[in-house]
Amino acid sequence: MTRNLRILAVLGLIAGGVLGMAGSIVASDHVRAVCWAIDGVGVIIATMIMALTFVRSGRLEVAAGFLIYAVGESVMLGGTAMSLQQSVPAFAAGTALWCAGLTLTSVPRVFATWTRLAGLISAVLFGTVSITIFRGIPLTPITHPLPFFAYPFLVITFIGWIVAIVSHGAEFGIDARAAANPEEKLAVR
Repeated sequence: MTRNLRILAVLGLIAGGVLGMAGSIVASDHVRAVCWAIDGVGVIIATMIMALTFVRSGRLEVAAGFLIYAVGESVMLGGTAMSLQQSVPAFAAGTALWCAGLTLTSVPRVFATWTRLAGLISAVLFGTVSITIFRGIPLTPITHPLPFFAYPFLVITFIGWIVAIVSHGAEFGIDARAAANPEEKLAVR
């Protein structure tokens, strides 16, 4: 991953984590919409960059996870300017895709164990939110306890992804074994 792409991915994840959490606690609908719009675009950029990195490394299951997550974030972005109640259908679809994407990025042994664990907890919590909404209970994006208490696990997952990007630098997405065998491209463990 090039330096510029690493910077974009890290900034996108930071914006996503900070503004996503901020949007879930502010009182103003307009401020929430702006926070979540910037959050959504940042996370879409970051996860698309990470998906392309893992495609190049041959870890297609992880790449697919990041692509699915980006699609879920895109679906939610469409509901950002709506009221919380009006955004429920987009939120349900988005959380279902988040669940799938987080599972695909967290099951393979690519990221640190704590990152994978936070990602799997997030996947279960957001999957529960999605199923609950599809069963007819209209949870909004800020309903307590879920999804409100699922967001910290998502942010911990973002932090883990940031740590991996920063600590591995240009080698992010490439296993050290790949250097010994250029034909074999594996993800960072």
